[in-house]
Amino acid sequence: MQQILKEGFDVLGLPFTDEMSERFQKYYDYLTEKNAVMNLTAIEGEENTARLHFLDCVALCSIYDFSLKSVIDIGTGAGFPGLPLKIAAPDISLTLLDSHRKRMDFLAETCVRLGFDNVRCVCARAEETAADMGGSFDIAVSRAVARLNILCELCLPFIHIGGVFIAMKGPDCTEELQEARKAISILGGKTPEVKKYVIPGTDIVHSAVVIEKVRPTPPQYPRQFGRIKKAPL
Repeated sequence: MQQILKEGFDVLGLPFTDEMSERFQKYYDYLTEKNAVMNLTAIEGEENTARLHFLDCVALCSIYDFSLKSVIDIGTGAGFPGLPLKIAAPDISLTLLDSHRKRMDFLAETCVRLGFDNVRCVCARAEETAADMGGSFDIAVSRAVARLNILCELCLPFIHIGGVFIAMKGPDCTEELQEARKAISILGGKTPEVKKYVIPGTDIVHSAVVIEKVRPTPPQYPRQFGRIKKAPL
């Protein structure tokens, strides 16, 4: 796995250190151990995990400068993309947010094992915590959580004006972008910039949808999740 990661980081133009190598291995080992009883991920094995989880996530660092930024990973699941980003850019201030207690317990223990005593693990729903943490982050990220129009309402409230929301999507997100135009405008976002990348060592193309926040989000958002799903913006 270490050679795959090193070569992948080289392709992405990112530095790869021994400390990063050790942390990715510890993350993989504990993820594999707990996945047997918790069903954290369908992707298994060193090569697939290294490419389809770790390199897919850290590719964001080749697209946007995360250094010294405050980052919130909304709907983090098993820690993606937040923890790989933290391993690749240790100076970020990271908050992991998910509503499933067992996942957050797993992530809290993972952070201990990786030596990250400054990662905040929050077990809550995004729409219920935005009032407390809204407008306080440089970057919000989300991977494989929901369609873009729904994600925008959950994520844009967390970032301050001048910050960005980065949604990780598949190769063709044209339909979702069109669908989300109204939501992005209402919630204070700028016209998205789509940056495509290839996961190193594969022919898989993914898209990073980067939305800069240029206006405050109206105080009535985000709504309760049931309303967001029933009547997306």
